[in-house]
Amino acid sequence: MRYSKPQIILHWLILLLIAITYSAIELKGFIPKPNPWHDYVKIIHFNTGIWVLILMLVRVYLKKKHTSPAISPTPPAWQTGLSHLAHSLLYLGFIALPILGISLLFIAGKSWPLLGISMPTVSTPDKDMAGSIKNIHEWIANTGYFVIGIHAIAALYHHYVVKDDTLIRMMPKK
Repeated sequence: MRYSKPQIILHWLILLLIAITYSAIELKGFIPKPNPWHDYVKIIHFNTGIWVLILMLVRVYLKKKHTSPAISPTPPAWQTGLSHLAHSLLYLGFIALPILGISLLFIAGKSWPLLGISMPTVSTPDKDMAGSIKNIHEWIANTGYFVIGIHAIAALYHHYVVKDDTLIRMMPKK
């Protein structure tokens, strides 16, 4: 048994958007500031982050609506527990990151375009609060690299070593 088609599509679409979001912010570090591409990759980072938030909220809704298909054969309880923990961290992290990013820009007084519409900011920026939010945002983002890696390694481990249907449940039908 597999996840529903919308859940599978969202899983892979969100992965693509997260990869773009991470790539854009990493690429920004290699582009000097006077260059217009520096601002362009920041805008890509912001906008794909917003789409991650929206689609993650849809995923939460679908997760509540549909039961997860059972893994066959059933894994040990400790693996199921670690799986739930990793998935919770992924959901929380990729919902919190865009919220923190929006908060950071708003409190720092930095306007940014969302699909061409300029987003509002506070009239009096709070640089200390913005710095604190930025640190939390970056810590969660850096932790995300590891949680995503563990998630991918676990899926491959289940597929190639344990030979259960963990990975197949999230793959599109052929």
